[in-house]
Amino acid sequence: MFGKLGLYARVFGYVLVVLGKELKHVLSTALVRHRARLFGSTPSDQRDRTIVIVGASFAGHHVARLVAGQLPPKCRYRVVVVEPNSHFHFTWVLPRFCVVRGHEQKAFIPYGRYVQCSPGVLEWIQDRVASIGKTHVRLEKSGEAIRYDCLVVATGSGVKTGLPSRVNATEKTVGVELVRQVQSAIEAAETVVVAGGGAVGVEVATDAKNSYPDKTIILVHPRPAVMHRFGKRLQSEALAGLERLGVEVVLGDRVMDEDSEAKRVTLRSGREIHCDLFLNCTGQSPCSDVLRSLSPQSVSSDGHIQVKPTLQIADDEFPNIYACGDVTHTETPCPNARSAMRQAATVARNVLRVVDGKQPTHVYRHHWVDSFIKLTLGLDRSATFIGDGHSDLMFKTRENDVTLMIKSTWTRMGLKPFEDDSYSGDANEKIEG
Repeated sequence: MFGKLGLYARVFGYVLVVLGKELKHVLSTALVRHRARLFGSTPSDQRDRTIVIVGASFAGHHVARLVAGQLPPKCRYRVVVVEPNSHFHFTWVLPRFCVVRGHEQKAFIPYGRYVQCSPGVLEWIQDRVASIGKTHVRLEKSGEAIRYDCLVVATGSGVKTGLPSRVNATEKTVGVELVRQVQSAIEAAETVVVAGGGAVGVEVATDAKNSYPDKTIILVHPRPAVMHRFGKRLQSEALAGLERLGVEVVLGDRVMDEDSEAKRVTLRSGREIHCDLFLNCTGQSPCSDVLRSLSPQSVSSDGHIQVKPTLQIADDEFPNIYACGDVTHTETPCPNARSAMRQAATVARNVLRVVDGKQPTHVYRHHWVDSFIKLTLGLDRSATFIGDGHSDLMFKTRENDVTLMIKSTWTRMGLKPFEDDSYSGDANEKIEG
């Protein structure tokens, strides 16, 4: 009992610290913008020092927000964000929207309003960085070389097979269509095999079975328990949620071959399963290749970027290059948006110190609260889990919002749900709250 009371207190303290830092950022950004209105801001063409941020998912986007918002109006530095996607992909809702129709366009949130800054500070480029040199990054489509004084690599992780984990499309119109194709494939299938018992696999399997009770949904996971990175209470609750809905769970086995023409998957045990649809929810890997040719020693054998506690890359030749988010190797047992954004805050504070002519001194340490997870177990239930390795808390809740609070996400990013002037959608499509 006392252990759990202590856990509650520590969680409450953590929340207060996070809220305090957010309030400090909001006030600081407001002050900077007020000074810019009163005294003007250095035009972009006169800012001869550049902070380049490669990637604008949770980590890179947050670095841009913190740095651009707090750069002094009269400053030589500017921020250039290079991001291939037209919209922010809110990946947490993808498993749900791959099953439930009518909300897929809401997973793609326009960039822009989240980053508030003085005039001339920010430039946004929709392109991909093809290579990184000692002083410049070169863009893939335009071929342009952009000089950098500070570089932040926040390229995240990728999945070759795409949905339901990642979209693998740079334009919203294409991404929406890809999600709809998965919806149609699940609807048409009689038997669906889901590979992977992490959060994505568990969520898409339970949502599919909840939506289509008469379908055969089989989840295959090579570990002895689903959600194996988390505590036993969540593992048991996830398994119970799968079994309650009637999902067949195969543990300790792995999909070795998938033959889409024969509609068959073969497991390591030799078992063959007839299936109309195979959903691969495994295989996320860090997108670090862009740095490998410049600093091979900072990229580990599994593809993660090795970093110092300050989140500078582990290569003394490049103290001006930082990395954060899923692409980095940190002591983060369960990487997620929360830990990525805390790493982003560390990078931002260090970059701002460099702007002030100081050395980077802020360090990132994983906090156990960052492993907090809310796992959906069908359309109307979820389990929230948090633990420090010794004690844990778990809450079983009923879900009333099929869109998983996507509306509040748009609002937090400074937008009116679900207004997107850049996306016309289908002629008869209507986006509702």
